[in-house]
Amino acid sequence: MKLLKRGLLFRLLVLCCAMGMQGAYAQQPVDTAAIPLREVLIFGNRLQMPFAEQSRNIQVLDRKQIEALPARSVNELLSYLPGVDLRQRGPFGAQADVSIDGGSFEQTLVLLNGVKMLDAQTGHNMLNLPIPLDAIERIEVIRGPAARLYGINALTGAINIVTRKPVNSELLAHAYTGTGFKRDTANNDALFHSRGIQLGGTWAGALGKHSLYGSHESGNGYRYNTASRNNKLFYQGEIPTGEQNGFSLMGGFVESDFGANGFYAAPGDKESQEVVQTLLGSIGYQANLSERFRIAPRVSYRYAYDDYRYFRHDLSRARSQHYTHALNSEVNAVLKTDLGDLGMGIEMRNEQIRSSNIGDHDRDNYGMYAEFKTDRINRLMLNLGAYVNYNSDYGWQVFPGIDIGFALTEHWRLTAHSGTGQRIPSFTDLYLDQRPGNIGNPSVRPEEAWHIEGGVKYNDDRWFGQAHYFYRDINNFIDWVRPAAGTPYQPFNFEGNKVHGATALINYQLSNPGAFVSWFAGLSYTHLWPSIATQEGTTSKYAVESLRQQVIGNVRAGIGKFSASAALRFNERISYKSYFLADARVAYSFKPLELYLDAQNLFDITYIEAAAIPMPGRWMSLGARFNMPMGK
Repeated sequence: MKLLKRGLLFRLLVLCCAMGMQGAYAQQPVDTAAIPLREVLIFGNRLQMPFAEQSRNIQVLDRKQIEALPARSVNELLSYLPGVDLRQRGPFGAQADVSIDGGSFEQTLVLLNGVKMLDAQTGHNMLNLPIPLDAIERIEVIRGPAARLYGINALTGAINIVTRKPVNSELLAHAYTGTGFKRDTANNDALFHSRGIQLGGTWAGALGKHSLYGSHESGNGYRYNTASRNNKLFYQGEIPTGEQNGFSLMGGFVESDFGANGFYAAPGDKESQEVVQTLLGSIGYQANLSERFRIAPRVSYRYAYDDYRYFRHDLSRARSQHYTHALNSEVNAVLKTDLGDLGMGIEMRNEQIRSSNIGDHDRDNYGMYAEFKTDRINRLMLNLGAYVNYNSDYGWQVFPGIDIGFALTEHWRLTAHSGTGQRIPSFTDLYLDQRPGNIGNPSVRPEEAWHIEGGVKYNDDRWFGQAHYFYRDINNFIDWVRPAAGTPYQPFNFEGNKVHGATALINYQLSNPGAFVSWFAGLSYTHLWPSIATQEGTTSKYAVESLRQQVIGNVRAGIGKFSASAALRFNERISYKSYFLADARVAYSFKPLELYLDAQNLFDITYIEAAAIPMPGRWMSLGARFNMPMGK
């Protein structure tokens, strides 16, 4: 606790010093719905670059695509992104793991407006976010190790969820309900169903720009003991303190409980339940000290509560409760020179856990980085740097990386990237005592990855396409294994986790999205060749779940006030049965109201994404969205 207090005082001191600087600059909001995607700035913590000029393998799901997809949660949105393996244990945003290009759920870092949502207890809870769907502007996915950008735990990639920044004042309301037309025979033969409502409002005036969203979702599930309920509240604001300076604020809270039948210990956990809560907040400040130098300090905090009840009707036994705290501060700066832009900064993070079966632990992490970007060489874009990290448990590490882009023509670009990354073991990996099922291992070491890839990109007003080939080598890969039948699962380090991968994506916009008749089509393909070596004679918990092939296609069309979209997905893993899913949405818009009908799993396919949990069959939803601008 003393470490937490000292860290907090130091972080507040850094923030106050930065706030006292004069001649500051506040970053203006970007309305990606109003500009072409290729011009959207992709936000690292320091340097920014238009999407079309990026030399990394990056995918973006923009607001237009989000509004057209038949999705009800952030989790479902992620399942439509190339290379992202979204593995739900429960629908409607209940619980899901996310990984990128064959990695594990602990190896992908999720960020919200650049703030890390890292959960030191377990990656299972990283997607427990207080973000209603209507609050999302876009989702950015960086494939490959991103330690140079974000530090630890971005081993196989990073997902940054960018929320909508208000441009004008408006009121929003969104209500929906759905069913699979199947009945709960264990509960009075009730029809399985779900429902939800989202309310929001934005205000733009002399005192800044502010937005507030809230939502409630609930349902009785889709099979025995899968009922769920969640409530979300999210605030975002920008407060100017001068002509070109100001604060950025963010806060949110989410509470979810859901039946966890088969989530972690099937078939014995048929009566299990889980309750999770997340509280987060951040305050930042951006200042331009001169025409060439900008500094941006930020302090953020994340609290998480996880209550797993193996017997939901008897809380006196087999109950696990975890309380985690993460306090993070960072100071990012950019210096513009005649040769290029230099990004630099420091980051400090304290993590604590108080747990009934993990114990009480804390650790500190310190990072500093330098990154240089230049386009001064004819046709060449160069971005290189390194992140230096110190962890109180594991000491010093250095993570270098380089991106190179060469413009063959106005539309064609060759790209190459090489980078490194690290994943710190979670407190669950280290200290869990959940006998006889699972037990931690305090001797496991951090995972380390090296990644190299090359590719080609094409971009114009109608087309965007890219193809990449990569190789990733992970040392000290952490896998939970069972040495023999009847023994608990325990994590160990293994040397052999190597993946070759080929990815391709093409999008085509037939006409202007605002035209009376508009068409859009997209197709992506990912093929992975994983080679994972574990100890002979053991049973692996995660290695056999790696993705092998993925195909995602989507098309949307609009004729006047009518629109229709379809999304197709094919997933194949090493040891799971492959499956093909089709989803669709039809909508009719008459401002300020839009009505839509969704069909998910249109062909009623039986499939499994995680553990031994069958996912819902065909599910139909009906919804209405209201959006009323206020004033000019």
